[in-house]
Amino acid sequence: MPTARRSRGNAAAWKPATPRRLRAIRDRLRAAYGRPVPRAHRAPVDELILTILSQNTNDRNRDVAYARLRERFASWDELRDAPVGEVEEAIRPGGLGPTKSVRIQEILRALEGDDLRWLEDAPLDEARRALCELPGVGRKTAACVLLFSYGRDDVPVDTHVYRVGSRLGLFRPGASFDEAHDELLRLTDPGDAYEIHVGLIRHGRRTCTSRAPRCRECPLLDLCPYGRAVTARS
Repeated sequence: MPTARRSRGNAAAWKPATPRRLRAIRDRLRAAYGRPVPRAHRAPVDELILTILSQNTNDRNRDVAYARLRERFASWDELRDAPVGEVEEAIRPGGLGPTKSVRIQEILRALEGDDLRWLEDAPLDEARRALCELPGVGRKTAACVLLFSYGRDDVPVDTHVYRVGSRLGLFRPGASFDEAHDELLRLTDPGDAYEIHVGLIRHGRRTCTSRAPRCRECPLLDLCPYGRAVTARS
């Protein structure tokens, strides 16, 4: 069957998941990997810049780039006004230095000294919208700032979350990342955002990998249309 026709068929057969189903997935992931404990650090600008640095690199390189940035500049205001070449050199270990250095300075200029502490108590939609109006900030980055800074109920959808969620049928086949964010927001119970995010990432890294997922060992196998299809074929 041609791929396009098969995709349309999968989309037609897909039915939106329910919060109850996501709770069942959460409980299985909790049993398999433990229950993560959220620790809101209340430093939203730091989180914003850290998330920009995390794009297209691994956690280690991101952390090295961030540490070099904090060592080189005494404040975000100093970084904002520095020659862009100095910023690029500081974050070089994180990759894409020419792009990320410009983006970080654009964001800091757009903030005009706003420390974003108002995000903690603002309506969630308003807080998300304000973040997404910053240069180059999308739903994932906004969700990271809200979740990790203040424990707000938004679930960042990165590549692991998107892959695992798609295989589990949480997202419509071919859904955009924005649509996937909306679906997880609809499905996630209040207070569960951090556990859902971390649980899906752990599962994506350890079991539901991009290549050669270990479906037969998966604690979610009976809940996963993708896994059942793979094991049936093999």
